[in-house]
Amino acid sequence: MQIELNYKVFGEGFPVIILHGLFGTLDNWQTISRQLGEYYKVYVPDQRNHGKSPHTEAFSYPILADDVAHFMDSHQIIKAIIIGHSMGGKAAMQFAWTYPGRVEKLVVLDIAPKAYHGGQERIINTLLGIDLEKVGDRKEVESQMMETIPEFGVRQFLLKNLTRNENNGKLEWKMNLSVLSREIHKIMSEIDSGVFSGPTLFVRGDQSDYIIDSDIPVMREGFPKMRLETVQNAGHWLHAEQPRVLMELLLEFLQK
Repeated sequence: MQIELNYKVFGEGFPVIILHGLFGTLDNWQTISRQLGEYYKVYVPDQRNHGKSPHTEAFSYPILADDVAHFMDSHQIIKAIIIGHSMGGKAAMQFAWTYPGRVEKLVVLDIAPKAYHGGQERIINTLLGIDLEKVGDRKEVESQMMETIPEFGVRQFLLKNLTRNENNGKLEWKMNLSVLSREIHKIMSEIDSGVFSGPTLFVRGDQSDYIIDSDIPVMREGFPKMRLETVQNAGHWLHAEQPRVLMELLLEFLQK
């Protein structure tokens, strides 16, 4: 089923589409998008079951790739630069393999096409355990998170998903938590194999283990023109931790 994604757009020029990660929203990318918007026309959608985009029962990487194709069709975009982080990076890779002729350049941030084991269950179980019917504000929600999610930055990232229902005034999650929790095995799984022979940049944080050296041969099979850059003093959320360095890498890759 085709859906219309919620999105924002910045700047003018050749189209760039940025895909956020699991539990994220387009808001996580507004600073980078504004800066890139000085050179490109940057589209930042909420992926399905995230942010203000529609909630659906269907959720997989082929579906997310098809969402991008439909989004491009809806905006009369023939070809674009695709940038994706984490889950969005897997969706971007899937899109490049499925629709290679529609990708000018590909940027994948801190994720490989492989399967990942664990790491998200702690967050999902914590969020599912919070009864939003019984909390009054964000501080109460955060206090319930603290025991199992001690990282301040991760809590703040997750709390951006909280909103108030316009009808009853109660807190609710923007994301479709029930579907994301049910389909987490798909999100963590290896994506369908393929080959994208266009220019590809992988960027990892030196403090992250999402891309390790032993992943590189498999990555190169699927992306023979890839190069890998490592950002110092950065973990998985390198766009938030080292935005200036990431911006320099993006412009150097995109503009040459």
